[in-house]
Amino acid sequence: MRSMDHIGLRVGRKLKKNAFWGLARRRDSLVLTWRGRLLLVLSLTILSVIAVRGLYPFLAVNEPVTSGLLVVEGWVSDVAMEVAVAEFKRHRYAKVCVTGGPIEHGAWMSDYQTFAEQGAATLLKLGLNPNEIQAIPSKWVRKDRTNAAAEAFVKWMRGGGATFTTVHLITEGAHARRSRLLIQRLLGGGVVVGVTSVPRSDFDPERWWQSSAGVREVIGETLAYGYVRFLSWLADE
Repeated sequence: MRSMDHIGLRVGRKLKKNAFWGLARRRDSLVLTWRGRLLLVLSLTILSVIAVRGLYPFLAVNEPVTSGLLVVEGWVSDVAMEVAVAEFKRHRYAKVCVTGGPIEHGAWMSDYQTFAEQGAATLLKLGLNPNEIQAIPSKWVRKDRTNAAAEAFVKWMRGGGATFTTVHLITEGAHARRSRLLIQRLLGGGVVVGVTSVPRSDFDPERWWQSSAGVREVIGETLAYGYVRFLSWLADE
């Protein structure tokens, strides 16, 4: 009986070993206990909270410089334009450049066809002189409008004859990091691009997830920045 049991045990082991025609085999594996699952859930929750709270400060970066060219995106709010005027008067910039493409809504009711022209007119109303302002309109594009505005600015800057080693961009909200990245790429490493992000007034930056405007901006800019940072080669192809 012992020999028969021994033979049966060997046959059973052989069958297990050759299960699924040698394409798979059994292995012991570790599984989480309830304590392990609880620790995993708590860890993921803490990391998610940190990520959510850190998204807006990461995107709305503030790293200003105080010389060279001052650049403001023409679509920003009047508050951001006031910040640009105060910054221009506070430091020694050669000129303030206003970028922006065509106004797509209400252009026929306005004296200005582009955000660059409208922004330049706003700066005049706020007290700057015409020789201190340079409107740099960009062409209409179906997508990548921020990149088109950056390209127009860099083209104007390189064609002007003067050499600048610093550029200070003033923009609004979570748009800051992506916009600076685009300008920095086009200018290369020889020019330092600083940036100031003026907070938007339609949501609380510290609790952006509590409003639809905040969610749209932060999530949208997160995706857009990720695309520009890691996948922009797709557009080039």
